[in-house]
Amino acid sequence: MKQTFASTHEQTGGPAYLDCNATAPIEPAVLDVMRDVWLYDYGNAGSRTHEYGLRAKKAVQKAREQVAAVVDAKPDEVIFTSGATESNNIAILGLAQHGNATQRRHIISTAIEHKAVLEPLEHLQDQGFEVTLLRPGESGAVAPEDIEQALRPDTLLVSVMHVNNETGIRQPIDAVAGLLEGHDAFFHVDAAQGYGKDIGPLCSKRIDLISISSHKVYGPVGIGALVTRRRGFKRVPLTPLMFGGGQERGLRPGTLPVPLIVGLGLAAEMAETDHKERRARCRAIREKALAALKPLGIKLHGDPEKMMPHVLNFSIDGLDSEAVMVALKGLAAVSNGSACTSQSYEPSHVLTAMDLPESQVEGAVRVSWCHMTQDIEWESIVAALQRIIH
Repeated sequence: MKQTFASTHEQTGGPAYLDCNATAPIEPAVLDVMRDVWLYDYGNAGSRTHEYGLRAKKAVQKAREQVAAVVDAKPDEVIFTSGATESNNIAILGLAQHGNATQRRHIISTAIEHKAVLEPLEHLQDQGFEVTLLRPGESGAVAPEDIEQALRPDTLLVSVMHVNNETGIRQPIDAVAGLLEGHDAFFHVDAAQGYGKDIGPLCSKRIDLISISSHKVYGPVGIGALVTRRRGFKRVPLTPLMFGGGQERGLRPGTLPVPLIVGLGLAAEMAETDHKERRARCRAIREKALAALKPLGIKLHGDPEKMMPHVLNFSIDGLDSEAVMVALKGLAAVSNGSACTSQSYEPSHVLTAMDLPESQVEGAVRVSWCHMTQDIEWESIVAALQRIIH
């Protein structure tokens, strides 16, 4: 029986890993298939003159099919990137030239997006684009009717994340896709936190662009994808941000990292086949967590009905997040915000946009797990927190 990352780490006596929204452990089967590629099938997928290159090309094509199948896309609509950050940049900045050419320079997004969306939008604002950022309110989910009201004839792009990385709140992308029917605006979804976990909404054919990150779906770090759905026979009019080599339909040049791509492919396939079992395991962990934390009087941030089963974002009266993390040192690895934003902590722009009280924003802690997470000693975690409550 193969050991999972979590069970191997547990034997070292380390803290419970409860920061899977930052990066998740890799599936052992994914690691195994990548190792085989590194050792035996190390050809360049662009080398067409020998067997090694042809095997690599075939492996990449299979991975394209696996990644596409999760969102009901076509394999040739999958562009491999270094991760969701690069995918977001290509999707947003890559539309600028088309927006200028068509005089459509209005973009709608939300105030709770990852910085990998917000910062490219800021760049476009500096270039003269107008950006409307919608706030979600205490539920953590943006209202579809707010997006509908913000739509204009010159709206080029609507970009709404699938699942928020800090709160785990699902955004109504299926409803947004529906209201965009008949409008020419392109619809981009940053699905880093939801791809392979909340599958149905991403299958909508009205979503033009989907950003994917491998290490959030139990694959390797350093690889991701951008799904670029065609409308009929027309591809999304993206302009590349880098040049040289022509790989990935010219949108993402460079030698393809075949082992990482193969790893992402298998991770995607496993996410689709094991979806129900994984959710059941995560729900079971969530129920135990909520029962154990209840005596602390935690305040959940966001609508529990819209929250993914593998994450909780909460605060405890009288405690700031730094105190909580210090108290849990050696017991549990948790987070007080996005791991991708900065090396220095700043108040969460997500929770601030939800209009939560300052005390809750400063006290917010994110706890996130996955199907590979071993049983957690919640009693020890609660006891450590009770000792520091004033």
